[in-house]
Amino acid sequence: MLTKNQLKLILSLSKKKYRTQEQLFVAEGVKVVREFLDSDYVLLEIFSTDLKYAEFTDAFIHISDNELSKISTLTTPNNVLATFRIPESNPIDFNNLILALDDLNNPGNLGTIIRLCDWFGIKDLVCSLSTVDCYNPKVVQAAMGSHTRVNITYIDLESVLSKAQNTIGTFMQGHSIYEVNLPNSGILVLGNEANGISKKVASLLKTKLTIPRFGPLKKTESLNVANAASIILSEFRRQSIEK
Repeated sequence: MLTKNQLKLILSLSKKKYRTQEQLFVAEGVKVVREFLDSDYVLLEIFSTDLKYAEFTDAFIHISDNELSKISTLTTPNNVLATFRIPESNPIDFNNLILALDDLNNPGNLGTIIRLCDWFGIKDLVCSLSTVDCYNPKVVQAAMGSHTRVNITYIDLESVLSKAQNTIGTFMQGHSIYEVNLPNSGILVLGNEANGISKKVASLLKTKLTIPRFGPLKKTESLNVANAASIILSEFRRQSIEK
């Protein structure tokens, strides 16, 4: 049975302030929760309408559908919700290709990009300090468990870029990604949804890339940042296979 204190804690974790304070986050749904359970993430409590989770004896709380609906952020709650400890980030491996985000605001975009990093084998995702929190419930839901395979680090992006040898940014104007010999390592930066890469960050980038528009009109203003990430990462990986 769900207690008042448990209800209060879970609902508070929808806000970054309390996630930071408690060093906890919420995962929901059978697939997402299972990904975290099968990883190194530390489980605090697991709430479910399904008794199969009773194997987690010390952490399991059997709840009703009505109780699940009270703590879920999903339109249609999916059997299980769990709270996990927020881990420390691992050291960044600068010998590989790193994806960096400059002030992304949209949780759905960040979650999708985390999943894309997982898909394309990007081990390190570096986020500026003002990028949306990767443990926001909407980010966790969109990433579908890929947090467990991507090292996400929040850091002063300008400081990291100023020390890096190979820095690349994505812009509306730049060298076509299909006409440039793309490297296997370095830091690839994607910008804010509305404003792109900031001027300070842009000044630290050695290479400017763009995804060319096709078709006769070429009037589309821009691509969604997650869509752009999928195209760019795909081309980086395609070229690495052909080398």
